[in-house]
Amino acid sequence: MNHSFGSDNHSGVAPEIMKAIVNSNLDFQIAYGEDEFTAQAEKIFKRDFGPQTEVFFVFNGTGANILALKAMTNSYNSIICAVSAHINADECGAPEKLTGCKLIAIPATDGKVSVADVERELRGFGFQHHSQPKVLSISQPTELGTLYTPAEIKALTDLMHNHNCYIHIDGSRISNASESLNLPIREFTSDLGVDAISFGGTKNGLLIGEAVVFFNRELANNFLYIRKQAAQLFSKNRFIAAQFIAYLEDGLNIRLAAHSNKMAKYLESSLLGIPQVVVSRAVQTNAVFAILPADISSKLRERHYFYVWDEDLNEVRWMCSFNTKTEDIDLFIKDLKNLVLK
Repeated sequence: MNHSFGSDNHSGVAPEIMKAIVNSNLDFQIAYGEDEFTAQAEKIFKRDFGPQTEVFFVFNGTGANILALKAMTNSYNSIICAVSAHINADECGAPEKLTGCKLIAIPATDGKVSVADVERELRGFGFQHHSQPKVLSISQPTELGTLYTPAEIKALTDLMHNHNCYIHIDGSRISNASESLNLPIREFTSDLGVDAISFGGTKNGLLIGEAVVFFNRELANNFLYIRKQAAQLFSKNRFIAAQFIAYLEDGLNIRLAAHSNKMAKYLESSLLGIPQVVVSRAVQTNAVFAILPADISSKLRERHYFYVWDEDLNEVRWMCSFNTKTEDIDLFIKDLKNLVLK
């Protein structure tokens, strides 16, 4: 197929990551995360986020989200999130099934929830007939590729903590957020009091594996057992950990994210002057959302893979990856312009 703009999950594995996997395959290592590579990766997370940090590796992003949330809740709790959140819209009810909690999806502007809207759901404490609010889960970047500012995250964190509740970040593209904000990840997570994040990598060059990172150490007390029960403990965990060593040791994650963010801006600028196409969301990371005539987008999809995000508006999503090239975008724009001119 031609270069896919459907998802950054459609890309392959970064060469540096594949090399790290191969290099970790040379000797015997103890299984289930008791290996040298896992220990080294844990040290890097503590270096980057502080000594209180506890990190656990899992297979995938849904697993990371579910297990982080399970560690933060009891089954009688509720979890607040944006209506567009991945845990609400794209995880097949898994968060509710495996945590037992009620998801409360609230309105979001450009993918972001507000303090006022969250605060309206912080009620019913101590009332036995009401699910007890416990966690706010936000995505950084959001499902629309937009970003919370550190001040917005701090305000939400303070709100939740003032109600004896927690905040979790779904960070499937958190390195893209860091690069775009020009801030180390800790400056909009652990430094602001965030309790836990799902730290993603497979959308940015990793082969397999995500990390559940707790900054509130008490939440990690029983996570070893939660992870095992959920079948998310990898016997050969060194192959996940080795990727994160290569990913984080010298800033590879930011370099890869910088390229995909840059390609999204290049795509956005290339769309200028095509009157039938309107960029519909701010391009802040590696996603470009646009509205265009349905007949044009359907024909364009015959040559280039992408998704229709909102069928009513015919709003589409074009994702750029760590290995997207300018010539991929140039060909895409050429085909789009040819369809517009017909």
